[in-house]
Amino acid sequence: MLQSTAARPYAAVVSKSIGDSAEYLRLDAQGAPVWVRDPSFATPFPSMKDAARAALRLPSALRAFGLPLDVELDCYRDVAQPVH
Repeated sequence: MLQSTAARPYAAVVSKSIGDSAEYLRLDAQGAPVWVRDPSFATPFPSMKDAARAALRLPSALRAFGLPLDVELDCYRDVAQPVH
């Protein structure tokens, strides 16, 4: 039996590259964009579609895009941990 391949919604964030690191979009109480380095402080969007839509509404010079929140949190933790 075939199963549906429809995308399931999951939390996503809007990100932009800054050199070798990334910044994540946080919307303040008035809806103004604030860029943060820690993805856990970013505004979570309910799906990749919503994050991509928000990224496309930003100025094109920012080159922002939507990414899965769980992947970004894992990458941030890996980079933030000191190497022994």
